[in-house]
This record gives sequence, structure tokens and C-alpha cells, in this order.
Amino acid sequence: MKKTPMTVTGAEKLKVELHRLKTVERPRIIRAIAEARSHGDLSENAEYHAAKEQQGFVEGRIADLDLKLATAQVIDPLTVNANGRVVFGATLNLIDEQSSEEVTYQIVGDYEADIASGMISISSPIARALIGKELGDVVEVQVPGGVRSYEILAIRYI
Repeated sequence: MKKTPMTVTGAEKLKVELHRLKTVERPRIIRAIAEARSHGDLSENAEYHAAKEQQGFVEGRIADLDLKLATAQVIDPLTVNANGRVVFGATLNLIDEQSSEEVTYQIVGDYEADIASGMISISSPIARALIGKELGDVVEVQVPGGVRSYEILAIRYI
């Protein structure tokens, strides 16, 4: 089975969500199904059908999270000996040379990427272009809007 890189923080978030689904949501839905069943005829019972639909969603999400955690290769950026290079888990301050806008990104696993929070996937074109680079390097990245150039201003392993 292929291992997928994930930060410690990302793995912890998935574990918290999985725990909530198993200990809060699943029992709540089971109670809702039991309550709806007590009302009699299930064929026309909207509450029953809604609860069963929720149950399907929650069970699917639990299975998805179980698989993601089972195949995760959890990497702690604090323990990586990167010798000043950009690696998985690194947090970077970059300057977009076209707009002079400074951006901060952390390179994370596919499951934890959230561009609005500054977390880019290891599979993204920007991350792939940055991996292995050092402080002061300029990288050109082909993005949907064209070619962008970024200079690496800072590399942190947090």
C-alpha cells in the first residue's frame, strides 16, 4: 500500500475528526434512527430516511479517515535534517517577483492542503518546484495563469 506523506498536525486533525465522528456523530445518528423507527411506517418517514442518509455519509467519512490514517507516513518537520533546503513540512516565506507580494506557504500532504490557510500540497506545481531549493533561490513555476517567479526569503521547520 502506497504511503502518503502527512504532517503531525495534519494527522492529529484527522484523528480528532475521526474520534468525533465515532463518539459523537455515530451515536447521535443511531439514536435518531431508533427514534424515527418508533414512529411506525418507515416507507413514508422522512426523519428515518434523513437519519439513514446521514449515517451513510458519516460511515463513509469514517472509512475514508481510517484509510487516510492507515496509509499516512507522518513526518515531523522539526525532526527533518534538511540542511537549509526546502523539504516536506517546511514553512516558506516567498516573494512573488511579478507582484512584489510576500506569501507564506507550508508544504503539506495532499489531504491537508488548504491554500486559504497557506498550506500547499506536496503534489502542487509550486511545491514541486520549491523542493530541494535553498534560501535566496528563485524558482519559476508554471501555474494556470502563466509562469510565476518566487524568491525564497525564509525557510522554517516548525
